[in-house]
Amino acid sequence: MDFLLAIGIYPVKVTSCYAWYYAPYREDEDLSFKVNKNRNIWYDFATAKSGDIIDLAVLVYRTHNIPKILKMIEQAAPAAPLRIRTFVPHPQQSAPDRTQLKATVFQNLRLELLESLPLLSYLSKRGIDMEIASQECWEAHYTCHGNSYYAIAFPNEAGGYEIRNPYYKGCIAPKAVSFISQGQTDCVCLFEGFMDYLSFLTLRKRERLSVPCYGADLLVLNLANNLPKALSRLKTYKHIYCYLDNDDAGRRVVDMLREIKGDAVHDMMETYPLYKDLNDILVGKKKMP
Repeated sequence: MDFLLAIGIYPVKVTSCYAWYYAPYREDEDLSFKVNKNRNIWYDFATAKSGDIIDLAVLVYRTHNIPKILKMIEQAAPAAPLRIRTFVPHPQQSAPDRTQLKATVFQNLRLELLESLPLLSYLSKRGIDMEIASQECWEAHYTCHGNSYYAIAFPNEAGGYEIRNPYYKGCIAPKAVSFISQGQTDCVCLFEGFMDYLSFLTLRKRERLSVPCYGADLLVLNLANNLPKALSRLKTYKHIYCYLDNDDAGRRVVDMLREIKGDAVHDMMETYPLYKDLNDILVGKKKMP
């Protein structure tokens, strides 16, 4: 409602839960635009469209340029809630480990094609190819403690999902690795997180990365500590190409693998020493000297 007031749109009818308007982005004589005051979600009965403040701004400003939209919303109504439908547990809540919340916490999980503009904008800012993201990820809608949220969802082999949006990253249990078989029997590329995996696919598509083995299988740990869950599979490969983070956790993974597989383990981080990870290569963000 703050955003609508800021752009000069006032409610015609207000109840304890809803505010009714003439639709602000089209000719409307029937008072068909309703805003849920508690959830900050709107619905247009004439067009069957609905959404949050960003979806509304897309229609009002007639553009899909999300960074531009966010800036215009901030300029018009700095107090307007932009984090609607995102998963941001209160930091003072006594909650389980954020990397693997109990399955009972998440309810009403629904997977859809990845089409949400805020999520696509987030991936675009990270430099991820949209076609690749749509092929590899889902859009997860779910409830948590009675509230509705949505996020990018990347499946693992145990039926769980890594979830990510601009304000949160975590897991819908069970936590496990993600394995993508390419029919290759002797080579595998290893990644820590799915954003690294998506970055790798994007960089490879754009021919911006050294890839010694096209057609290799792909394995995402989804957490460096998940390495033990992947060891039995990794032991079967003649070559393990590690595209991990240039930090202590990434180096520990390489060291552990070399104790088992020796020269079969290739430290691909040596090919990008100026960057922390693959995504930083993609967006051109070098490490601080």
